[in-house]
This record gives sequence, structure tokens and C-alpha cells, in this order.
Amino acid sequence: MSINTILFDLDGTLLDSNELIHQSFVHTFNHHGYSFTREEIVAFNGPPLIKTFSKLNPNTAEEMIQTYRTHNLEHHNKYVKLFPNVKETLKKLHAHGFKMGIVSTKMRPGVMLGLEFTEINRFFDTIVTIDDVNNAKPHPEPVLKAMKNLDGSPTTSIMVGDNYHDIESGKNAGLKTVGVAWSLKGEEYLRQFNPTYMVNDMRDLLPIVGV
Repeated sequence: MSINTILFDLDGTLLDSNELIHQSFVHTFNHHGYSFTREEIVAFNGPPLIKTFSKLNPNTAEEMIQTYRTHNLEHHNKYVKLFPNVKETLKKLHAHGFKMGIVSTKMRPGVMLGLEFTEINRFFDTIVTIDDVNNAKPHPEPVLKAMKNLDGSPTTSIMVGDNYHDIESGKNAGLKTVGVAWSLKGEEYLRQFNPTYMVNDMRDLLPIVGV
């Protein structure tokens, strides 16, 4: 059965927010008395912030989240841009009638800021953020919610992401998955989680879904 519903992670998949995320972590760690290498900071990227910061200190996790988010929103437009060929691919998919949604572990204000700043918000019919679910990726709930909002089914839907929790969430929901080779953690890292497909350019998604 052909694909008619495409779900995307946002940061690291459509938006190149890698430097923004890095600088927000650096600012937060410095502010709260921690020091990590760039490689160590990469490992923090992906899971919800509460999970990341609670591992360091559960007592200050909420304060660290606030520090991070304040810096992240204030410096958003300085760093964020689309990955190559994202807008062109989304435009083509939209023109072909695909139902598309965003599934993100970020809070809604940050997600909407990214979508509006890069002018791709018009392509998406549903947006599921950390605010909309009880269980974040890799739990299947966010993917299932987005799919339901689009009247999709596992056999006709696909999940696209740059991190393990995107692939695991899609697989746990019964979908085929697409890993992006421009993942900050590297293509080989992502291949460990056995995505159904791996793309080197967003345009490579088009033949996968039959365009």
C-alpha cells in the first residue's frame, strides 16, 4: 500500500538548529557550574530536556530547563536555518497531496517559532509537541497522535527523523521509518536503530513515497 502520510521530526531533520542547541547547552552548563566537551554535549541532544538535566541533578533540572529555553528562544533566529533542499521537497510533497505532520520533543512555542521563521509552517496539517502528550518519543504516543490527527494508518504512514528516538517511536507505532544521514550523531550511529530507509538528501525521500 502506498504512503500518503509523512511525519517529520523538526530539529536536526528539517531545521539545522545544531549550533543553537549546542550554544544553549553551553550557556546552561556554564551558568550552572558544569563543563563538557563538544562531543559530550552532542550526546545530550535528542531526549526531552527534563530527562537530560535530571541525570545531572534532579534538584536543579527545572531551573536548568528555564535557563536553556530562555537562551534558545532569544538566540533562535541567529542560528537556525533549513537543511538543503528541505523547502523544495516539502513544497513538492504538498503539491502531490501528502498529509504531513511534525512530531517534536520541544515545547510548542519553540516549534512554532522554528516553523514560522523558516516559512514552512504552511506545509503541515498537524503539529504534535511535548506539550501534547504524556509520553515523549521513543514512546509511540506522539507518532500515533499525529497519525490519528491526519487520519493515517501505520501501513500508509512514514516517520522521518535524525535521532534514535525518532526511529524507535516510528517503529513502536508500526510505521516504516526514514533516517537522515545528516544526523549530528552521524549516519552510522543512526543505522544501529535499523531505519527502513536512509536518505543522504531530503530529495531522496521523494522516490521512497512514490513521487
